[in-house]
Amino acid sequence: MCTNFTPIQKPEWAQVHWGVDLPAGYPEESYPGFAAPIVVKSHQTGRVACGLARFGLIPPWAQDDKIARHTYNARSETAAQKPSFRHAWRQRQYGLVLCENFYEPCYASGKAERWKISLRSGAPFGIACLWDRWTDPVSGERVVSFSMLTVNADEHLVMRQFHKAGDEKRTPVIIAPELHDAWLSAQTEQATQWMTWAHMPDLQAAPAPRA
Repeated sequence: MCTNFTPIQKPEWAQVHWGVDLPAGYPEESYPGFAAPIVVKSHQTGRVACGLARFGLIPPWAQDDKIARHTYNARSETAAQKPSFRHAWRQRQYGLVLCENFYEPCYASGKAERWKISLRSGAPFGIACLWDRWTDPVSGERVVSFSMLTVNADEHLVMRQFHKAGDEKRTPVIIAPELHDAWLSAQTEQATQWMTWAHMPDLQAAPAPRA
């Protein structure tokens, strides 16, 4: 699962690929509860927008935001049935988290070491996500939040090396650039078909110790 990533830092990339400006006010690294830029598309108008959303999906029925501590990743195999995610899935609230890289623990040495995963090309990329809106019943604040969609990665040449021995290997679903627009507009049947790492761009990984 992915708990830490670097949101996109290249505004020119967002302009070239989406014709949107990146929002201001997000950190250089995001963790659950932090804000990050996501791209979404209106099914009614076709308008593409990029805005900030909180990492860790809060479903509309939640009484508070504590659930977000457990909903930053969604297993694509069960997202359509899980109470936390099924509203977003059925409403086709598919988005892309714009990233430079993400981090996973490698236990090859016997202890957790932080590794950075990025595209071999070095380009930014979009991770498939579900997003939803929630209104704080106390303050009335409107919050947009998201969860990264993940798939099994036991056979992925890069992602199979992470997490503890014996644990299932998972990877966020990086949507291939040529599928970006189609993903944002997808019907649920199409979305299910793309929940695989087979179409993902080539990845690379390297140790990334904290400064």
